[in-house]
Amino acid sequence: MNASCGIDFGTSNSSVALATPEGIRLAPVEGTYVTIPSALFFHAKDNIPTYGREAVAMFFARRPGRFMRSLKRVLGTSLMKQGTMVNGKVMKFEKIITPFLKNLKDKADAASGLDLQHVVMGRPVHFVDNDPDADSRAQAELKAMAEAVGFRYVDFQFEPIAAAFAHEVNLAGEKLALVADLGGGTSDFTVIRLSNAYVKKTDRTGDILANTGVRIGGNDFDKDLSLSLILPELGYRSTYGEKHLEVPLKPYHDLAEWSKVNFLYTTKTVAQTRQLLYQSHDKKRFGRLLTVLEQETGHALLASAEETKIALTSAATYQAPFEFIESGFFIDVSRQLFEEAIRTEIEKIAQAATQCIHDAGVGAEAIELVILTGGSTEVPRVQAEFRRLFPNAALADENKLSSVGLGLAYDSRNKFG
Repeated sequence: MNASCGIDFGTSNSSVALATPEGIRLAPVEGTYVTIPSALFFHAKDNIPTYGREAVAMFFARRPGRFMRSLKRVLGTSLMKQGTMVNGKVMKFEKIITPFLKNLKDKADAASGLDLQHVVMGRPVHFVDNDPDADSRAQAELKAMAEAVGFRYVDFQFEPIAAAFAHEVNLAGEKLALVADLGGGTSDFTVIRLSNAYVKKTDRTGDILANTGVRIGGNDFDKDLSLSLILPELGYRSTYGEKHLEVPLKPYHDLAEWSKVNFLYTTKTVAQTRQLLYQSHDKKRFGRLLTVLEQETGHALLASAEETKIALTSAATYQAPFEFIESGFFIDVSRQLFEEAIRTEIEKIAQAATQCIHDAGVGAEAIELVILTGGSTEVPRVQAEFRRLFPNAALADENKLSSVGLGLAYDSRNKFG
């Protein structure tokens, strides 16, 4: 058989799984870890990138350089062509994403002892909502980068279908399943018939009843948490001047998105914020915004929001530390307030899941298994919503961060083996 692999290039985390004569297995991609944060740190001295946890550590150690995350969200957008400043030089995003994919291929090659030529890349149902041209462009961009790192045969599979394939090997008998793949950038759904008797079928078209997706994920939860509960403590929606005008909101919205934070660190933005501080009616809170911009700690702010979200999966309340802004600065956040902040996003996710069932031509009661994958399914409110929507179904949520990669490897074996 042809040895092949599946690559799950995720908004937040990535993984690679191998399909070799010895079987299907995850490849270590950072030390002994089988997942790697989709993050890069370009060192200021030479613009050479570091990846994953090491990149995150470099950034928080305040090493000189440029930190980047959530790059998948740039695919298919105008930003791909525009590029961004990296240590004083304009760099196209293909030159940023390609080295990250090359690092994944190198790890897969090392784990297999081969120069792998065949890959199935995971993709969301929609890279970009309601824009088929941008969606096609995103896949073409990802394919070109996969070929640039040395893959000769590149195919794609929807991420929720891949997650289904990973769970299927453990099933006895046929089940009608809904796969909910909630990642950092997208939420994707598939209704599919699963059985361990189908594992080696090369054509699964007849088993897949419907796919839907919406561009909402864990990063949006982080953004809602930031805007609702954290950024007001940095002057969000405060006022300034004799006319009591609201301060500009764009810097706050950019501070709440991984892919936009770096665009704030300009002389112009800092100067405008400093000027507004003189006229601010809440100098203490608005002054914290200026501190973040001057010290370029927006990513640390986002990381704290993400840590708060994660803490609230198991705790009812959390005291979020922001001492990198101001000594003794903490914000008390409750799970109840967080759930209120993300309520609209949860409703949109539920609508997309319901649409998938409708498109499949089945009722919610017919779903026997709900497969939850992706880190965002850890959020208790998300799990509660799927239990409400599908009361007759069993919930499976093991291997949340690696099931897509494993499923892509199963798919690559069927397609290339």
